[in-house]
Amino acid sequence: MNCAENAATVFEQRRPFLLGLAYRILGSRVEAEDAVQELFIKWLEADRASIATPAAWLTTACTRHCIDLLRSAHKSRVVYIGTWLPEPIHTAHQDSPEHVHELASSLSTAFVLLLERLTPKERAAYLLYEIFDMDYPQVADAVGVQEAACRKLVSRAKASLGSAQTRYQPEPVRQNQLLSAFHNAITSGSTANLSVMLSEDVELCADSGGKASAIRETLFGIESVLDFIGQSLHAYWQTCEWLPVEINGARGAIIKADGVITASMTFAFDETGRVNRVFIMRNPDKLVGLDASFNVQ
Repeated sequence: MNCAENAATVFEQRRPFLLGLAYRILGSRVEAEDAVQELFIKWLEADRASIATPAAWLTTACTRHCIDLLRSAHKSRVVYIGTWLPEPIHTAHQDSPEHVHELASSLSTAFVLLLERLTPKERAAYLLYEIFDMDYPQVADAVGVQEAACRKLVSRAKASLGSAQTRYQPEPVRQNQLLSAFHNAITSGSTANLSVMLSEDVELCADSGGKASAIRETLFGIESVLDFIGQSLHAYWQTCEWLPVEINGARGAIIKADGVITASMTFAFDETGRVNRVFIMRNPDKLVGLDASFNVQ
């Protein structure tokens, strides 16, 4: 194996980790894939003989590049039309149930959206420390700050997230029951079975990016959400194809019309296992990647 082939092998072994890190920082599959591909080119051009620990070098380079990208992304989100949601990703894994559960909680739409509260450096430091279990000296090197400053970044991130940083994921059986109740409500217009699976303060929002029809404002409360599902979604989607799939590490649904993906749905749960947030993706630019799996750690 020549040097280029060996370098490519090292990188490919690390790619799922880098994609997972980049996606959680950026909230976009497309941007994450682009960032990691740019990193691959940088890796091939680097003086690898001088790199003692390739994994650490790749993590640092990926983190700093994504921080720079996120600063630019935040500017564009200020003028985004309607609600901004992270790009949904189709995840498929053969790992242990324990790892799958942890993966789901750190990839969920609700969690990635929650990270929007943080500054780019806070977000990167928090993810590396809390999700990827790196110690403070390693995180400090990756983010490019002193260890004391790194500790402050993580501390501020935890304070900003508060109790919301707790990530609830009910068992797959419960998630499948929810999907079945949602599908029945949409096809029949009856929300009786679904109502008992929603929290009283449930919220529903949709991201269209101004490129598809969708509600612009978030709906609050179980009555408003059930009315919207039983009436509007029933009218729009009752004849559409409903495909239960794994999205962002948990059970979600893809909606197809005439064979084309027109929407996806993901959910967040409270500590009792009831749905407290419903996320609908309608932006066609963010739906194109759902046809393929996204292999991340």
